[in-house]
Amino acid sequence: MAAVAAGLLVLAVVVAAYVLGRPRTETAAPAETAPPAETAAPAATPTPTETPEPPAVALNILLVGSDSRGNFREEEARAAAGGFGDQRSDALVLLHLPADRQKAYGISIMRDLWVDIPGRGASKINDALSFGGMPLVVRTVEALLGAHIDHTVMMDFAGFKGLTDALGGIEVDVKRPFTSTHDSKHDFPAGVNQLNGAAALEFVRERKAFPDGDYQRVRNQQTFLRAVLAKAVKDGALTSRTAVRQLVTTVLPYVWLDPGFTSQNLESLGLSLRSMGPENAVFFTLPTAGTGTSRDGRSIVLPDAAAIAAVAAALRENRLGEYVTANGLQGGD
Repeated sequence: MAAVAAGLLVLAVVVAAYVLGRPRTETAAPAETAPPAETAAPAATPTPTETPEPPAVALNILLVGSDSRGNFREEEARAAAGGFGDQRSDALVLLHLPADRQKAYGISIMRDLWVDIPGRGASKINDALSFGGMPLVVRTVEALLGAHIDHTVMMDFAGFKGLTDALGGIEVDVKRPFTSTHDSKHDFPAGVNQLNGAAALEFVRERKAFPDGDYQRVRNQQTFLRAVLAKAVKDGALTSRTAVRQLVTTVLPYVWLDPGFTSQNLESLGLSLRSMGPENAVFFTLPTAGTGTSRDGRSIVLPDAAAIAAVAAALRENRLGEYVTANGLQGGD
């Protein structure tokens, strides 16, 4: 089933805060009229001292795009409670933010990657969501990469379209033109395309139009992410803490967050990135060993165990920057 990179758009909340969190020069408030001489001026109220933000630590945030056509929140609750959820995590990105917040790394995981799902055995990684909800997805990715996941974010088709429109659409630079095989059969010519929610959904879902299928689909998802970052920079007028809160308020109705990931967490996370330039965000795909067929006849993506182990070690040891440089991934793959 075709998948959507829905969860990816939530990265806008995080990386757009490079813009939203920068200090700005405030316009001076009009001078107040002095009180009459015979009236005593009220005593000045002391300015409260802001509680300092705690020191930043490295974070791993799992972004998930659900292929649900129904109520993805209900599907998640059913699967997490031990039932079977009618959705798959067809877009997976592990977002790693180092403690110094000078870089952001997005690691795309192919939806058909053949992995061991804890308690279920070998299967496609996108089956984990239907087998056991987000708790099982988290356990599966943690086992694959040997890294703790701090927070999770999920969105479905409808949420992706709605949020793209709420952000005013996204401009993407299409390097590989194609005509979508989905819904409206939207045409994506080479060059800059202004996409509304419906067109953006087709852009990140498409795979059948390409000889290499899901591999190009993942590259398009990464192109979309970079376009979100570019928009964040272009919309540089939003530079206050109030604007961060407004963006978070805009995003929250469209997404599912783990219980510990609150709007306050998102706001603080965004502000912690104010010194990181968007050019310092790198996206790449977890290495694979090509495609194959499972014993039950399904098309799968084969894991490259040695290469994945190298990524896992770099992630665990906070050496992703070195890994990216050594493998020429500064501009993405």
